[in-house]
Amino acid sequence: MARPRPTEFDKKKIVAENRRARFDYAIDEVYEAGIALTGTEVKSLRFGEGSIAESYADVQEGEVWLINANIPEFSHGNRHNHEPKRPRKLLLKGREINKLFGAVARQGMTLVPLSIYFNAKGRAKVELALAKGRKAHDKREYQAEKDWKREQGRLLREHG
Repeated sequence: MARPRPTEFDKKKIVAENRRARFDYAIDEVYEAGIALTGTEVKSLRFGEGSIAESYADVQEGEVWLINANIPEFSHGNRHNHEPKRPRKLLLKGREINKLFGAVARQGMTLVPLSIYFNAKGRAKVELALAKGRKAHDKREYQAEKDWKREQGRLLREHG
């Protein structure tokens, strides 16, 4: 059965999101990476199942791998079903991989997946961030700044 073509407005269908990442990490750069999946993994993601809450990415031997991402087994998959927490290869250009490897090795940065989504062409993609971990006091500052911006917006709406 042919998959219906996405409309102009249906640019991104977010499947899994790591909402905690923006709080725990100071995001430096964001990359879009393809992800090598098996058929049952894609079907499971299309049903909106999957979690990247405790996952991270790692550079090993010139390849980037998504580790600890949970894509549950497909309900209608038979003996050809996949392993839910297997490492999955991320597809990036060589130059991007070298840049990520350098940042992780030299500057102590972390590769954090922000979301898994389907793009306008129906391809599964991972939004990967190069980030630096926040300390507890940085998190408090970040939260206070966010609260202040929210309050500021509310005050401007009331008196504007």
